[in-house]
Amino acid sequence: MSSSSLEVGVLISGLGGGLALFLLGMRQMTDSLQTVAGDSMKNLLAKMTANRFTAAFAGAIVTAVIQSSSVTTVLVVGFISAGLLTFSQSIGVIIGANVGTTLTAQIIAFKVYQYGLMMIAIGFLVDVLAKSEKIKHWGMVLMGLGLIFFGMELMSNATGPLRDWPPFVDMLQNMRNPLLGILVGLLFTAIVQSSSATTGIVIVLGSQGLISLESGIGLIFGANIGTCITASIAAFGRPRGAIQAAWIHVLFNLGGVLLWMFFIPQLAQLVRHISPAAEHLSGAARLAIDTPRQIANAHTLFNVGNTLLFIWFTGPLSKLVDWIVPAREEPEDIRPMFLDEMFLEQPALALDQVRRELTRLAELDQKMLELTLGVATAGTPRDIENLRRAEEDVDTLHGVIITYLGKLSQKKLLEPQQTQLHQYIGIANYLENVGDVIENNVLTDAVKRMRLGVQVSPSTVAVLRTVHAKVCWAFDQALAALRTEDPTAAQNAVGSKTSVNELADKATSHLFKRLVAYEPNRLAAFKVETDILENLKRINTLTRRIAHAVSTETGNAEIVVENRKMEASQVQSS
Repeated sequence: MSSSSLEVGVLISGLGGGLALFLLGMRQMTDSLQTVAGDSMKNLLAKMTANRFTAAFAGAIVTAVIQSSSVTTVLVVGFISAGLLTFSQSIGVIIGANVGTTLTAQIIAFKVYQYGLMMIAIGFLVDVLAKSEKIKHWGMVLMGLGLIFFGMELMSNATGPLRDWPPFVDMLQNMRNPLLGILVGLLFTAIVQSSSATTGIVIVLGSQGLISLESGIGLIFGANIGTCITASIAAFGRPRGAIQAAWIHVLFNLGGVLLWMFFIPQLAQLVRHISPAAEHLSGAARLAIDTPRQIANAHTLFNVGNTLLFIWFTGPLSKLVDWIVPAREEPEDIRPMFLDEMFLEQPALALDQVRRELTRLAELDQKMLELTLGVATAGTPRDIENLRRAEEDVDTLHGVIITYLGKLSQKKLLEPQQTQLHQYIGIANYLENVGDVIENNVLTDAVKRMRLGVQVSPSTVAVLRTVHAKVCWAFDQALAALRTEDPTAAQNAVGSKTSVNELADKATSHLFKRLVAYEPNRLAAFKVETDILENLKRINTLTRRIAHAVSTETGNAEIVVENRKMEASQVQSS
């Protein structure tokens, strides 16, 4: 067998193809785990961040389950933007996430590569035969793990003959320099965008007896720096919380490497002492058995040690990163506060962010609604223009939310998430319709009042104010239900129909009595006043639909019945 054909053909195809399968398996496993376990892990993070120690433990558990520290970081950024976590609290989670990433190295160090194809086959059968979406995703998790093992086997087979190739052996002799090993690990990780891939290759080289434990530790250190550098580049243009999280990764990983790099021989000695050894073997055979597990243990020990050290300095780290990444001034034009494409890879979190943005949209409607009656009955041209500009903000934010939901719909969503997405589209449209009613109808009434010189009497304003107050109260309840998912508030909003109609009937009776009043333009005034009343009722109808959409998951029977009545009346009117 010629060395040239081995080097160029078998080596490149085996190592490159194996690496590609490894990365594909990691992506498949991570994506599927996000889908089936994302909600549970999100709830775990929300409950276990009371102090830095439980936060670090939660970060480790979540990352070990989802197998992606970047997903954990996305969850943390979402919690920060929602006000559920302070940045200082989140540091514990981010630090703990590094411990969770060591699970992959521990698994592949078992060298069960021969089971990779079996896992792929079983995972495929589960995906094809299972009826439950959740079970299908678990099948894809198993298939992803099988691809990881199969990729490792291909890389292991491809690199085996390198033991007899002198140029490669000579190069590895130079790898005993820790700085060179760190640099190589850093560059390779930056290229493949995966520290797990670097760790996997290092373990493969160790299993072939091609590198020593000390060389492997240097490469692992470089991988830890490389992964945080690529994450930092990806954070540019993201929310401030994402940039801060990236800086924590940089400070944690780089600081840890700087602390440990001078003690690589001591770390290697400690790892050899605590790791199981194949004492029945000797020479290269023993090295090939012992080194993979030792490299995995060194990786774990490095991250656990860093966590135990840095966990005591979350306060100073928080202040340092706040200084490095200062708060930016908010732009005057309307733009989303909670929506970012980084959340799209975690649908459960993305839907939470959409709900918060919908709350902002509802708050814009709320401010408009509070001003509606005053502008309609006595507003100036400037008041009308201000309200019209506010409605333009509603249109802009509504468009952004719908676009974001459209992108989210292209992701892998479980059935409850698909239902929730459709509900949010409906809520966004109802909120936009509230703004349209105010702009196209109420402001038109205000302009007509001014053009005709109509004066709305104080007694009529007082009667309309009772209806307006009830409509505003119902909208406030719907907003509270949207903000906190409170079924009681939603029921209050839906139940407002009767009281609003009763007050509207009283107002209508008052307006008919006023028809005989001796006032100029009385008939025109009557038309304007009744239009204002009808538009308030339209807004209440939209409010009740918003409340129903929010409360669908609660299964409240009264709300469901009420919504069916609204749908029936809508069909009849059409």
